[in-house]
Amino acid sequence: MPPHEPRSVLRVLILLVLALFLLPLGTHALWWMVRGGGAPDWAVADWSSAGLLKAPKAGDPALVRVYAARVGRWRGIFAHHSWIVVKEAGASRYTRYDVVGWGIPMRTDGWAADGRWFGNTPEPVLALDGDEAARAIPAIRAAVAEYPYRALGSYSVWPGPNSNTFAAYVLAHIPGIATTLLPTALGKDWTPAGQIVERTPSGTGLRISLGGYAGITLGWVEGIEVNLLGLVAGLDLRRPALKLPGWGRIGVAGAET
Repeated sequence: MPPHEPRSVLRVLILLVLALFLLPLGTHALWWMVRGGGAPDWAVADWSSAGLLKAPKAGDPALVRVYAARVGRWRGIFAHHSWIVVKEAGASRYTRYDVVGWGIPMRTDGWAADGRWFGNTPEPVLALDGDEAARAIPAIRAAVAEYPYRALGSYSVWPGPNSNTFAAYVLAHIPGIATTLLPTALGKDWTPAGQIVERTPSGTGLRISLGGYAGITLGWVEGIEVNLLGLVAGLDLRRPALKLPGWGRIGVAGAET
């Protein structure tokens, strides 16, 4: 290899990192600050219902929702928090499952099922109703009960396991459901030490992950994703969209059903 070629390759890599990661993240950071950047502190944030779910009635069918909302303060520039909501047919209440970074990680009904997170309105990632939801709920409850990183001290904000690691784990255990978390769900690609190559949570591709610090995902549901320090850039081919750090998906949106 001629002496100048390594320098040329390095320049190309630097330009790719700038174009795919730093530029989108920087522009989103500017937008986030201009719009106010969310609540300044958890104590003054709005955690109330965002009005996405109606009050359950006796005759209502089963329901499953996976929600995601931007996290608080400067972290909202690049990250979402994800959680799971279920309700059996005819049940009088919803059950919400979260994993959080203070106290005991696993929380049940800690907040309104469709509550804002640090004042940020959630968006649905997965929406199942009726028989499809009824079939999924037992698997969801079993996955919640078996989640391995639920003990005090097991939570790690970055690169994981965190709230998005939990949501990805549950999604991977719902039979017949092919969906993926938002690209801004930092922690969704975390893997324990030594687990480098595995099937994607949707079961439609492969993921190579170096503990969530870096990796590549190729799958029909996940699309093409390059992970660098938890930030994701890529393409969604199934529902055409760009995936950019900070901005998330830019293209066809809407919850999976």
